[in-house]
Amino acid sequence: MKSSFKIGSVMGIPIKLHITFLLVLPMFAYVFAINPQPFGFEGVEPPMTRYAFSVLTALLLFASILLHELAHSYMAMRYGVNIESITLFLFGGVSAMEEMPRKPGQEAKMAFAGPLTSLIIGAICLFIYGNFISPNPSLSQSPIYHIIWILGSMNVVLGVFNLLPAFPMDGGRVLRAFYARRMSYVKATQSAAAVGKFFAILMAIFGLYVGNLWFPLIALFIYVGASEEERSTQVEVTLENILVKDIMSKNVVSVQPSMSVEELVQFMFEKKHMGYPVMEGGNLKGVVTFTDIERVPALDRPAAQVSDIMTRNVISVPSDAQASDALKLITSKNIGRVLVIDNGSLVGILSRTDLVHVLRLRSE
Repeated sequence: MKSSFKIGSVMGIPIKLHITFLLVLPMFAYVFAINPQPFGFEGVEPPMTRYAFSVLTALLLFASILLHELAHSYMAMRYGVNIESITLFLFGGVSAMEEMPRKPGQEAKMAFAGPLTSLIIGAICLFIYGNFISPNPSLSQSPIYHIIWILGSMNVVLGVFNLLPAFPMDGGRVLRAFYARRMSYVKATQSAAAVGKFFAILMAIFGLYVGNLWFPLIALFIYVGASEEERSTQVEVTLENILVKDIMSKNVVSVQPSMSVEELVQFMFEKKHMGYPVMEGGNLKGVVTFTDIERVPALDRPAAQVSDIMTRNVISVPSDAQASDALKLITSKNIGRVLVIDNGSLVGILSRTDLVHVLRLRSE
């Protein structure tokens, strides 16, 4: 089952909804429906109208989050970064970028673009409400105008919250860009992550003190995000300037599509590998792994062939690709290996284990 699905494209960027969005949208609508004005629509009758306004407000709020992410993506694309997709999650939106700009100035501008967009949206909504709606009692009591107040307030909160100097918020990236002008990129990431973890600990303590469990939950999100950013940056820099051809296995062991699954199991025991390209007459037909074997009942394995269970959609990289890019591909696809193909010919295979060995050696 897919965890997210595409709903459209903006600027050529696929926009996706994560399954958690479908869970949080009714929750947001319910919160708006039971809260009194000006932060909700309690008292609006009939109930159908109340919930209609609540759902509309929740949708507009997430549209604001989408604009926040599009601002990040627009700035990143200006610096040549490819945006794979934007996904709306339970806690907001995430832009899937191939890489972060390494130049401190570029990263700072890209990170700040999101909160700035939220603050501009919030300021415009609050200006309209304060100068044109609030002074007019007949307008200020209309539910449609409370939407403007809610959007204004929530976007200001979103903008300010994201400017906190803590990963994974945008303020953490702005802080890293500030540090990166004075130290190495890895050291800057470690310093910014340390600040983020400190903020998370303070937030968790405050939440426990006041008895609000939302603060520890958000603190956990921040702490994990800071730790993950620190780890991923360390990995990326460690693999920097290492090409796939430098670490791939060139002596590729392959199997025939006509081999039975039972023979393949025995072959795996002998060769000690968990996945193999499937070759026939020098042509690549697919790839087969132990996971494919597990889907076949033991009694059916003598009759089943490799061609029946192999994956024909082969994930591959060229030999001159960066090892860090290969690791991102392996991680995002949740696979154990990628085939290395140059000009249509299989020249090697790179496994997750190969990359882990390199990381350990370079770290030491």
